[in-house]
Amino acid sequence: MCRNIKPLYNFDPPATDDEIRAAALQYVRKVTGFNQPSKANEAAFLAAVEAISAISADLLTALHTTAAPRNREEAAARARARNAQRFGQ
Repeated sequence: MCRNIKPLYNFDPPATDDEIRAAALQYVRKVTGFNQPSKANEAAFLAAVEAISAISADLLTALHTTAAPRNREEAAARARARNAQRFGQ
């Protein structure tokens, strides 16, 4: 599952709230082993996703670098090329 979590730092344009939440959701799914929690665990699951989203957004805002921002389309194209080579698609 964690393969779906993409780096979010130092991209132009910056990561959106939806991208940060999707990464947090993948993380909580991985840690708990639940793709969809039971009703009894749903509140704790969603609270964890929200807390990790907020912490991740704070982290991305606080980080600093002198490197130039990476281009999202170029990074995605490189990933597609790697996958095509790896999986023969």
